[in-house]
Amino acid sequence: MTNEIVAATGNRHKIAEIQAILAPLGLRVLGANEVGGMPDVLEDGETFRDNAVKKALGCAQALGRTVLADDSGLEVFALNGAPGVHSARYAGEGGNDGRNLSKLLREMTDIVDRRARFVAVIAVATPEGLIGTAEGEVRGVITTAPRGQGGFGYDPVFVPEGETETFAELPAAVKNTMSHRGNALKAAVAAGLFG
Repeated sequence: MTNEIVAATGNRHKIAEIQAILAPLGLRVLGANEVGGMPDVLEDGETFRDNAVKKALGCAQALGRTVLADDSGLEVFALNGAPGVHSARYAGEGGNDGRNLSKLLREMTDIVDRRARFVAVIAVATPEGLIGTAEGEVRGVITTAPRGQGGFGYDPVFVPEGETETFAELPAAVKNTMSHRGNALKAAVAAGLFG
């Protein structure tokens, strides 16, 4: 197992989650500022897997290092899986968490079926090519208003199955044990993607 891997993201929240989940395995996760920046990779795939693979391969080749890339998002059943792969840009290019949340809650105003799932796909690549991918999910429901100060993205409106608090209300350590990203990283470890 390699003891160092680059996380292909500039999102400091994602990096912190990945570091917290992989640290107990002895994996050191490096962020963009620790490797001199991250190349821009256009995430134009039709699936989370497409985007994760494209990002992992592009960054591994550009950096000459082993890279872990993740693409993830929220799928709301009553919205036919939206926002899906467009989760980060749901309210338009340059959208931010607040605008994305507002748009989602507006679109769900009169919707009774509030079931949703977070999905994450992890891709691991070296400069020579793709090692493999792993997927994780967590199911839950969308609240009618944001709750909590923690987390990021859609965390303030997502209550995972078996819980009464949103991901933004739960402590990060608890969230990491059940999150889509945590489940995808566990699946990646089980599949031997880190060596």
